[in-house]
Amino acid sequence: MADCIFCRIIKGTIPCEKLYEDDRVISFLDINPASPGHTLVLPKAHFATLFDIPEEELKVCATAVQKIARAVLSATKAPGLNLLQNNFPAAGQLVHHLHFHLIPRFHDDNLRLLPGKNHPGTGHDKILARIRAELQATG
Repeated sequence: MADCIFCRIIKGTIPCEKLYEDDRVISFLDINPASPGHTLVLPKAHFATLFDIPEEELKVCATAVQKIARAVLSATKAPGLNLLQNNFPAAGQLVHHLHFHLIPRFHDDNLRLLPGKNHPGTGHDKILARIRAELQATG
């Protein structure tokens, strides 16, 4: 897509700090890192969300994510790493090209990505049943 910043990076019209590239995947440092070494991994083909990418392409991305995550973790000497992937604006997706964040984590870095408490009365049993029904319906 012509207006997609990641597609422009892939084409080379916008520079990036490239870490990895093959014929189907590219990886580069995030321009606004949450921590040192914050890396993005994305398919070269444009898919807006996780729900749009074909299974075979997703497998290729997942393999690259694992390989690059190992390198990021080793290079940063971080004791942990978050894998984050947002879908749609309500979930914080800013660039509508599927991408995976590899975020090195350090003790006491004060970066908060996960919910911190249980919310009683949120219909846990009902949503559990609905998700299980969806999984059965889709095989």
